[in-house]
Amino acid sequence: MDRPTVPELVPLIKKYYAKPGNGVGGSLHIVLEDGNTQDVHVNKCLEWAKEQGDIDGIVLAELLLKMTRTQRGKLCNLSFYDWEEAGSK
Repeated sequence: MDRPTVPELVPLIKKYYAKPGNGVGGSLHIVLEDGNTQDVHVNKCLEWAKEQGDIDGIVLAELLLKMTRTQRGKLCNLSFYDWEEAGSK
C-alpha cells in the first residue's frame, strides 16, 4: 500500500474514537492525544494494541507507521473527541 494521506485516515480515526473505551485515543493515546509521532511511539502503540486484542488499533498503528512524522503531527493536531456527544455544547 502507498503512503496513506491525512484525509484518508481521518474517518478511520473518528470511527476508532467512537468505539467504547476509545474516547481518548484508545491504544493509540500516546500518539493521537499526546503528539508523540516518532516510529518508536507508534510501535509501542502497535504492541499495546496487539496485547489488548485491539484489531482497529493494530490497523491504524500499521497505517500510521507508513506515514511521515509530519503527517502524524497533522493528525495529532485534529480533535477527534465529540464534544457535542459528550454534552458540552
